Amino acid sequence: MGNELKNDCRRKEMIIDKNYKNIRRLENGDYYIEGNLETEEDLEIDLDDRLKVEGRIEVKGRIISKITIIAGEGIQAREGIQAGEGIQAGWGIQAGWGIEAGWGIQAGEGIQAGEGIQAGWGIEAGEGIQAREGIQAGEGIQAREGIQAGEGIRAGWGIQAGEGIRAGWGIQAGWGIQAGLSITAKWISSRLRIFAGLATWKKTEKEEMQINVEEVKEGEVYYGILNIVKQIKKLTKQEAERELAEKYDCEVKID
Repeated sequence: MGNELKNDCRRKEMIIDKNYKNIRRLENGDYYIEGNLETEEDLEIDLDDRLKVEGRIEVKGRIISKITIIAGEGIQAREGIQAGEGIQAGWGIQAGWGIEAGWGIQAGEGIQAGEGIQAGWGIEAGEGIQAREGIQAGEGIQAREGIQAGEGIRAGWGIQAGEGIRAGWGIQAGWGIQAGLSITAKWISSRLRIFAGLATWKKTEKEEMQINVEEVKEGEVYYGILNIVKQIKKLTKQEAERELAEKYDCEVKID
């Protein structure tokens, strides 16, 4: 994602630096902007300390920053968000492309990306976390609601969701994996225990306690119902004709 954000030099940008008209320096060294920060262009933040915005940050292009971005409300970019340090929002964080932070990503509401989500530290959301591609954190991943990724989910520490966890590929945690509802993935791996169906806000039914995977690579399923899903073999037309011919001992043609 980083190369995509930097390669196009012809794009128009709003640059936030020390000379930006609406910026002031706080006693702790942070930079502060009252109200909202909005632009129809890309947003580049070129400062030597954290930027705090009182309201929301809303950008029609992409956001690029070397330092931590903090918004009292939400952060939204039609394209990607990339920060050399952290990203923090009192409301949700949403990007049409990927979200990438050298440090942590934290949102009071949900985190959503059209591509992947990656943080050098942890990822935490007051609601759900959703990415069309993968979700990766050097430390833990935590969501009060569900966690969903079109590809894999990987955390250096634990993975915890108040609702279900779903990945199009594998789920891997350096510590344990805990879900309020079911877990679904191609495979799952945890150095410690795996829990599914721990919701405290409702009575979980059997189908909401399932751990649906093809393989448990590592870890102990301590709570939940392990359901090993056999991979469905995809046959070509010729292979299907041959298998049916052998089964029924006759010539088979599939139109």
